[in-house]
Parts: sequence; structure tokens; C-alpha cells
Amino acid sequence: MTSDNSGNCLAWAARDKSGFLSPYTFNRRAVGKDDVSLKITHCGICYADVAYTSGTFGEAIYPVVPGHEIVGIVQEVGSEVQSFRVGDHVGVGAYVNSCRDCEYCNDELEIHCSNGVVFTFNGLDVDGTVTKGGYSSFIVVHKRYCYKIPEDYPLSLAAPLLCAGITVYTPMIRHKMNQPGKSLGVIGLGGLGHLAVKFGKAFGLNVTVFSTSMSKKEEALNLLGADNFVVSSDNEQMKALDKSLDFIIDTASGDHPFDPYISILKTAGILVLAGNPSEIKLAPLNLILGMKTLTGSATGGTKQTQEMLDFCGAHKIYPEVEVIPIQYANEALERLIKKDVKYRFVIDIENSLN
Repeated sequence: MTSDNSGNCLAWAARDKSGFLSPYTFNRRAVGKDDVSLKITHCGICYADVAYTSGTFGEAIYPVVPGHEIVGIVQEVGSEVQSFRVGDHVGVGAYVNSCRDCEYCNDELEIHCSNGVVFTFNGLDVDGTVTKGGYSSFIVVHKRYCYKIPEDYPLSLAAPLLCAGITVYTPMIRHKMNQPGKSLGVIGLGGLGHLAVKFGKAFGLNVTVFSTSMSKKEEALNLLGADNFVVSSDNEQMKALDKSLDFIIDTASGDHPFDPYISILKTAGILVLAGNPSEIKLAPLNLILGMKTLTGSATGGTKQTQEMLDFCGAHKIYPEVEVIPIQYANEALERLIKKDVKYRFVIDIENSLN
């Protein structure tokens, strides 16, 4: 592999706002007493990889090595690490550090750290270095931000759980969507949405998928196991569901109306925003009459991430993925922008980055 730098870690990085990735080599830090070093086997592709490499989510610190759905095998542990051993299957998610001392860190909600969480890539770590993500051969992470992957869980399938999975699992648990017999609507059927459907069915919910595309109906019902499919642009279909759902998880990042979905909620129903549209517009009375809730949710804390991984292992919940070599990463990012993926790209780092 050619490179424009030297170091101990092979990677692919973006050098400018084009977001175009190419081979890059850099130095990872030495393993500290509380650190885990893992050889990366797979890394999922998230829309954040597009947004941060192109600088659309704030300032990018180039070169940017993206990737925060990381799984691999422990190759070294620090002297005070007892929870991980060499050979363990582990994962790393969207963040790799936090203050570990504020009220949110103490509640294991580190993503909401009062002093600012350190993201897995394009973040400033406590030592002043810029974090670099999972499109790379290995990573060194404090033990607190590593998670055990169930032994028999395929590593290629585990990767999307570290961001897409925990992003929908977190609000489902927080808002008690794990009550069998309740009803759930899922807006959007991408990386997050398809996992919301799988979790919903595992929780015993009656799941309705909302999409603008009729082409997704068969997979929603037959592959993912949803109970109902609704074309959200069809006013008659939407009106027929008036006041019928307990919960809705909105994973759509494109701009879309909110009032029709609020109207579908039962009294005291909850709509969780997990996508990132540019604006939210709704009639206040639609919330007030029926005491409905519109809330947001980011990814989860460390405790819940481990619980989610264990839940997926126990219930055999597997994301639908397309495994690709690192050499296909630029094309995959272009396809992701066009929503041309079912339902998550996963890079086979181990067999293609060398």
C-alpha cells in the first residue's frame, strides 16, 4: 500500500472537503495501563463518515480517518485491564473518551458528558491528539469504551450495532418500548430503521413501517418481519391510522412533515427523533391535545451498549449488511448518499487493508 506518511497504523483517510479517501499511514499511541489495543476486522459505514469527511458536520481536522462502528480482536491490554483478554472479540462505538466524573458519566451516559465527549474520529483527545477511526488496521482505546461481542456473533454483523443499533435501542429502552403488545411505527428503512424493526419484533411489538417508497414493502414485511407497511405520502393510508400507535421512531434525515405522524400517535404517545432533518415544523395543538411527546435521542452510554450487544446475541438479532473491501469505500459512500444500500455497508478491514 502506498502512503504519504509513515507510522504503525495503516488506514484510508480524506485529505480535504471532497471527502475522497485514499491510503494513509499514521502512528497510534502506545498502550497505556488502562487501554485495549484491538486489531480491527470490520468497520461499518455510517452517514457520519460522509458528513465529517466533507466538513458538513462542523470543521474537519484533516486528514480524517472515519469509522465508528468498529469490531475486532484484542491484541494487547494494559497492565490494569482485567475485563478484556488477548483474543477477545470487542467493539468500539462513536466515542472513545469522556471526563468520567460528571453526573452523566457517573450514570454511564457518557455520550452526554458535561465536559464534552471525545468522538472516535475527528475529535480532540485529552492529550491534544486528533482521534482517527476504524478505516484502519488497529485502534487503541481506554477499556471503558470497549464492549464485548458475544462469542458466536459474526464480527461482520456486529459492526452496525455500535452506532445504528444502539442509536435506536437507547430510546426504545428509555421510553419503555419493550412492552409486548404495544404498537411501534418506524419512519425510514435504512441502517437505523431496519434495526428498529428488528428490535421492535424482538420486544413483541406490532410494527408498522412508513416509507415514501413502495419498493421497500416486500422486504419490510418478509425480510424484516414488520406487521404493516404504509406509504407515507398516501393521505388515505395515513388517516386510517389516526390515534393508533403507542410509539414512533423517526430515522429519516430528509425533511418531512411531522403533523401526520403526531396525529397517528395515541394519547400520551411518543415520537422519538433519531434522524437529522434540517428543521421540525408542527402545529403545537397536535402535541397539546393528547399530551403527546416529541423527543430526541443520540447514541447510548456504555452500560446500555453492552446490554444491547448481549441482547442481540441472545435473540439472534443480525443487521442486514453488504460486506465490501476498503478499496470500495469511496463508491460505498456515494451509494450511501443515494440511499443505495440494504441496509448497512461493512468494510472487511482484515482481508483488504494490507
